[in-house]
Amino acid sequence: MNIVITSTGNTTDSKFDLRFGRAAYFCVYNTHDQSTKFIENENAEAQGGAGTKSAEKIIELDVKRVISGDFGPKAKELLDKFKVQMVMLDDGNSTIEAIINKIS
Repeated sequence: MNIVITSTGNTTDSKFDLRFGRAAYFCVYNTHDQSTKFIENENAEAQGGAGTKSAEKIIELDVKRVISGDFGPKAKELLDKFKVQMVMLDDGNSTIEAIINKIS
């Protein structure tokens, strides 16, 4: 299963990003082979609709769970429609590696 964790940078040492639509990067963690891949969020600087566009990207990546700090109403609606589980964390001091260690 692919899980996305919102990230401030493109390494597992990067901090968790509390923003979904405007997160700097999406860390795609594959639970089967425990690999990680970082994808730059092209929508981070969008004038509007960043949450919806980011949700579309998540769906395109065939992700089943997203871990972030918050989700806007339109992003929530779209992710719900495609049965993507949303997990909210409020710890902006955690690293991506620490979150992966908790879920694996």
